[in-house]
Amino acid sequence: MAITLTETAAHRVRTFLENRGKGIGLRLGVRTTGCSGMAYVLEFVDDLEDGDQVFEDNGVKVIIDPKSLVYLDGTELDYKKEGLNEGFEFNNPNAKGECGCGESFNV
Repeated sequence: MAITLTETAAHRVRTFLENRGKGIGLRLGVRTTGCSGMAYVLEFVDDLEDGDQVFEDNGVKVIIDPKSLVYLDGTELDYKKEGLNEGFEFNNPNAKGECGCGESFNV
């Protein structure tokens, strides 16, 4: 099981954490919602919770709860900037379909 970040995504997360002034990493999770059934959730982590899985890639810790890991195993987190739009992009091999905005998916 693994979660990876591109160097671009890792740089962006490190910058956010530095500007925030605290935090041990980034939590990646899923919740039931969105136009395709499940949506990605990103938030900063100050403390680990019981059962959290920690992956480190390109100097950034990505923390995932066990329930979300089933849907996110093998996911690569990238950061894209296209014109005026920028944001994280999820390359999830478990997703069978995604909505047009790429923020929700189904398995």
